[in-house]
Parts: sequence; structure tokens; C-alpha cells
Amino acid sequence: MISKDFFKALEQVAEDRGINKEKILDIFGKGLLNAYKKDYNGQQNAKVIFNEEKAEIMIVATYLVVDEIDPEAEKGTQITVEEAHEFKKNARIGDLIEQKITPKDFGRMAASSAKQILTQGLKQLERERNFEIFTNKTGEMLIAEVVQINNDFVTLNLGYDTETSIPARDLLESDLIVGNQVRVYITKVEQTTKGPKVYVSRTDRNLVKRLMENAIPELQEGIVEIIGLARDPGDRCKVCVASNNPKVDPVGACLGKNGSRIREVIDQLNGEKIDIYKYSENPEELVSNAIQPAKSVAVIINQKEKSAIAIVADDQLSLAIGKKGQNARLAVQSSGWKIDIKSETDAFIQEIQF
Repeated sequence: MISKDFFKALEQVAEDRGINKEKILDIFGKGLLNAYKKDYNGQQNAKVIFNEEKAEIMIVATYLVVDEIDPEAEKGTQITVEEAHEFKKNARIGDLIEQKITPKDFGRMAASSAKQILTQGLKQLERERNFEIFTNKTGEMLIAEVVQINNDFVTLNLGYDTETSIPARDLLESDLIVGNQVRVYITKVEQTTKGPKVYVSRTDRNLVKRLMENAIPELQEGIVEIIGLARDPGDRCKVCVASNNPKVDPVGACLGKNGSRIREVIDQLNGEKIDIYKYSENPEELVSNAIQPAKSVAVIINQKEKSAIAIVADDQLSLAIGKKGQNARLAVQSSGWKIDIKSETDAFIQEIQF
């Protein structure tokens, strides 16, 4: 059967759906074979051949010529000499002969079955494509649209005909508006019969990392790297950065001129505060940097336990600890050091040597 229109349509479907056309042909071929079996009493002896150059679709049935049909042989694979002579005069026992079948000759029910298989197959190919797309995006950030909100969950459209639900508590309050575009971090993807199940987060600390990489070229290029990152979602984040180029100040690169770069990230997080501090291989300096914006008077290091006592002026104590201990906690999490913060007065009373 010659069908230039079919192959043109094939190209269009493959492009529109983002599916490899060979996979679509495979599905279509299965549909044709199913239709053939319905019209030829379940025979298993055919194959489909697609010739794109000639825009030709062929179904070829192969038979083994025998003296007598073996009742245990696969259905439709054998043909008697007498039957073979009807379309090949010189057929002999032992010959393999082929017969071309025209798809347009299939019955209406068989053709409908072929169409159903193609439709179902395309849906399955789309599910597989989407699973691959989102699997490759695991650990990355993407933009999603809020499409539905109820008391406990928010439905997000991730694109590629894929939606996911996220607990409302994991979104920031300012995100909870239908139609809002929100940046989310993909944590995991699972395949299901209905397509990929994509797990996303708005509160994962890695979201901040991806947003910073988007806004700061030096992070993308590896000149500056994030050593540690701690976050109280929606409130404050503390980031420890280092430079692989002595001529580049990592904090300045992250902040940008007049704070323009980090402000872009803060805007994407709806005003969440971000503290940037410089990494140091010197533990005293690292701990001192970590408790910023407070300034330390001294830092006492216990290298074995990877712990430190940071001593600050009395009027700096509340700043160093932060509201509900937040600054101290984020400093510990982002630096990797256990940090005990004390005022000068408490240090003197406890006779801590510094």
C-alpha cells in the first residue's frame, strides 16, 4: 500500500509529541498485525514492512509448504502444496513462500482494533517519554504553575501534560494563588501506569542552590562553589561559599553589584533572607564568618570533636544567636562545625581561656 500522506502525518505526530518516529511505527505495526490476525483467523505468520523511501506499507505473510498441515504447528504458518499452487504455480514441499496483504482489505472491526492499539501505544510512549524527561531533571529546578488549591494540597502543572500535588505546607503562603508561576525542585520521579509521578519541593535547600546558580555566572562556571547551605524555608538561608580563583571574591560574586544578583534569588523566594559568608580552611575564621552578622571577639577550637566556642561582645550575643536560635543553628548546619556561642561576660565567669 502506497501512502505518502501516512508518512507525512507520521513526521508531524513525532514532532508534535516529541516521540521517536521509529517507536510510533513499531506501535502502528503492532496494530496492523492485530488487525491481520482478526481477519485471518488468528494467524501468526505475518510481519509489517515500512519503506519510507517508497512511502510503502506492506504486510507479508510467510508460509512453509508442507504435504500435510501439522496440527501442533503455530497457527497459519503452514500451507499445503495444493493451497500454495493457487498463488505460486511451482511451489514445492519445503519452500517458504510469501504473500503480500493489503491493509485496506481489512474489515471494519479489525481496522478499529488497529486504531485503538495505535492510540493506546502513543499514550504509553508519551508516558515513557515524560518519565525520561523528568528523570533527567531530577535534582534540577523547573517552573510550575499553580492550577488548583485545597486545604491540604496544591496541584501544579509541570508541563508535558504532567501534574503533581504538593502539600500546601511545603509552599510559601505567597505561592498559594492559582495561576502563579513557582520554581520547584524535583526530588524524585517514579513510573506508574498513568505516567510519571514527580515529587517536587519548594522548601528543599537545593532549590536555593539552583536559583543561585541561575543568577550567578561564577557558580555556573565553577569559579565559585557552595560549600555549605542551611535553610529555614520562607524565612532565612545561610550559605557558605568559596572561590577557586584567588582573584575572585566569592561573597562579592554572589551578591553582585549593589546586591543585584542575590536580590534576584531573594525575589524568587518571595523575600526569604539569604546570608552569604566566606569559607576558610582556618576553623577559627570559618566559625567567625559563620555567625555573621555578629562579630566574634575570639573563637576556641576543639579540632578532635570539630566543635568551637565563639565568644562575642555582650551586646552582640542576641545577634549571634538570632531569633529562637536561628542564626546559631544555620551557622552550625552550613559550616559543619558544632558552635557554642557565649558572651564575653559569661566566658570570663566560666574562666574560658582566649
